Amino acid sequence: MARIPRLEYEAAGPEARAEFDKIIAGQGRLTNMKQTLGHAPVALRALMEWYPLRDAVKPFLGERATTLFVHAISSATDCLICSTFFRRHLIDSGESPDRLELDAREQVIVDFGRQLARDPNGVSDELFARLAKQLKPDEIVALTAFGGIMIATNVFNNALRVDLDDYLEPYRRGGALDPDRSSAAAKTGTGSEPVR
Repeated sequence: MARIPRLEYEAAGPEARAEFDKIIAGQGRLTNMKQTLGHAPVALRALMEWYPLRDAVKPFLGERATTLFVHAISSATDCLICSTFFRRHLIDSGESPDRLELDAREQVIVDFGRQLARDPNGVSDELFARLAKQLKPDEIVALTAFGGIMIATNVFNNALRVDLDDYLEPYRRGGALDPDRSSAAAKTGTGSEPVR
């Protein structure tokens, strides 16, 4: 159960409502996290910088590796909202988030993301050397900053126990659209009908 109630659009003050309007115009919906952040518009604006950082990283990482990176971080921090959000992207693109096939470049990106989430002081020279073989210094800087803001969103969601958005529920591990659940159910003849 969430520790802070979501700020409903109708109850928002002018500053929060202006931020909400930007989000709705750009993304089409207000998530539980964003409505919770709306209580402090400056905090909402700060964490919304995730989007410009993602847009800076995607050109050199590509769509899939960008998703793999943030999924690795969110899974390592055990953030239900963010890990489920990125599970959704992977599942919708036909992948099983728990059985990903990674090439060497993707593996180092995932390893770096996991280590940032677990303990950034533990990024070994070996891991950094593998990363530096794949990315230029400016790319590593942008990726690390992007990872940091991803971790910040995970911390926010975890500490305040922000509720999982309803639209993500089928994508959570063991949910109706989880490919691993579906294949296990097919083998055992158990499980509920998929969400339609």
